[in-house]
This record gives sequence, C-alpha cells and structure tokens, in this order.
Amino acid sequence: MRRPNRAPPAVTKDGPRTNDEIRNAQVQLIDQDGTNHGIVETVAAIKMAADAGMDLVEISPNTNPPVCKIMDYGKYKYSAQKKAAEARKKQKIVEIKEIKLRPMIDDHDYDVKMRAMQRFFEEGDKVKITLRYRGREMAHQEIGTRLLDRVKTDVADYAKVEQDARFEGRQVVMVLAPR
Repeated sequence: MRRPNRAPPAVTKDGPRTNDEIRNAQVQLIDQDGTNHGIVETVAAIKMAADAGMDLVEISPNTNPPVCKIMDYGKYKYSAQKKAAEARKKQKIVEIKEIKLRPMIDDHDYDVKMRAMQRFFEEGDKVKITLRYRGREMAHQEIGTRLLDRVKTDVADYAKVEQDARFEGRQVVMVLAPR
C-alpha cells in the first residue's frame, strides 16, 4: 500500500526575513548608515550586505518593492528582545483585593479596614468591597447602604467607584479603583 507523501510543514519564522529568505527580485535599499540607495536588485543588495559583514533585513515587506536595510541582524534581534523584556518588567498587574464588611461593624474595625483599603490603593490595586448580611440583618438593609455610602465618602480623595453597589443574594458588592 502506498503512503501519501507528507512534506514537513513550512517553518514559520518569527521576525523579518533576512538575506536569502527575501524572494523579491528588487528591493528598496537602505545601507547601515541610513543612506537610501533606491531600488536595487536583491542579489546585489545581499552582496553589498555580505561585503559590509552584515545582513540584509526586510524592514517593510508589504510595500512594492519591499524596503530592506543592511544591519547586524543578531544585534538587532538582541536589542528587540531586551526592549520587550524591559517593557514586561515595567508592567503592573492590577489585582483585585477584597475587603469583607458586615452592617454592624464597630468603629475601630472599620478604621482598620479603611487603612488596609488605603494601602491597597497606594499599591495600585482595585478593591472589591463585599457587605454580607446575616439572618435578620436583611430586614435593615438601609444600615448597609449607609455604611457603603460612608466608605465612598471616606475614600473619595484617593479612589473612584468603578462598579456601584449591587445586590448578589445576601451580599452587596462594590468595586473601587485608585485615582
């Protein structure tokens, strides 16, 4: 029985094409000093790059003819990798911290929760406030509403309401974000 000829899949390369991978007959050439040489045969451009001890790199492949530059591709790839790593390092992942409250919270406990909330905002995190009702507390929901209003006014100068208070069963959820 004859088996079908399965060719290996084409290797997809990340990044621009270089040297012999450039299939166009002519390219717009820019040399290592940034001088524009105009439209040049690809073979001649590759030879010029080899004479300079560098690579011919396709900068803008979608133009006609494509724009190519003579540069050290290894150094270019290394610097691009370093830039990407630096950008990743500077990124801040915003976390959502949760603070749980009860409608009948005492003043000192409330102050401790507010200090924790302020610390979260200074670190750049969002805060999800969960106010949970138990038993007969559901009959006096206005106490919880007053408590959430008090939280809003206390954090107004360093946080803004991202999601207003809404009921989810026996609890009220509100999300605050740092200013």
